[in-house]
Amino acid sequence: MDVKTGLFYVFSLVLLFAAFRVITARNPVHAALFLVLSFFQAAMIWMLLKAEFLSITLVLVYVGAVMVLFLFVVMMMDINMDSVRQGFWRHFPLAAVVGVLIAFEMAAVLMGGFNVSDEPVVSVGVGQTLIATNNTKELGILLYTEYVYPLQIAAAILLVAMIAAIALTLRRRKDNKSVNPSDQVRVKSRDRMTVLKMPVTKVALEAEPSSVEMPTQEEKK
Repeated sequence: MDVKTGLFYVFSLVLLFAAFRVITARNPVHAALFLVLSFFQAAMIWMLLKAEFLSITLVLVYVGAVMVLFLFVVMMMDINMDSVRQGFWRHFPLAAVVGVLIAFEMAAVLMGGFNVSDEPVVSVGVGQTLIATNNTKELGILLYTEYVYPLQIAAAILLVAMIAAIALTLRRRKDNKSVNPSDQVRVKSRDRMTVLKMPVTKVALEAEPSSVEMPTQEEKK
């Protein structure tokens, strides 16, 4: 077993462990962090397959943007985990059926087998020489020609997910006081300050002489 195969098994084991912890972690923040770890391991496996563009894209897009947004939404929503766990066993049969179906689909793909060989090299001939083309360029040409409609559908789904995440964070809470920005924009200067008419200040009345006589020095003695 060479070094490349050994690294593949190491990354795969860490990936399986992280994926298992994503669905078993009780804290949603911990589950998101394990999902980040699984993304990193998948990126390393793609790097072993010399798919550098896909590896860097996975790290930059999913880990650097999508997961940060997901963590932001989870922390802002302040999910009550007790209420979430109440319907676990009620939805467990459906989840088990979906899981078994996915397992059978993956088994059907794996039963076909993979022909492990050297990575394909796309090359074009220029005269008598062969120049290997960049895999990023070939991927871009294939993505924006043959798979342009699935790409647009995926972009629309991501846009809807972003809008839903923002809408969830902007929900109204009873214990939070907020100001509507549109009301602040439409307010007039005369509405900000009210001038009240007060009566003119009256002259203070002179104090009346006290009817109580003060004791004299002789009386004090």
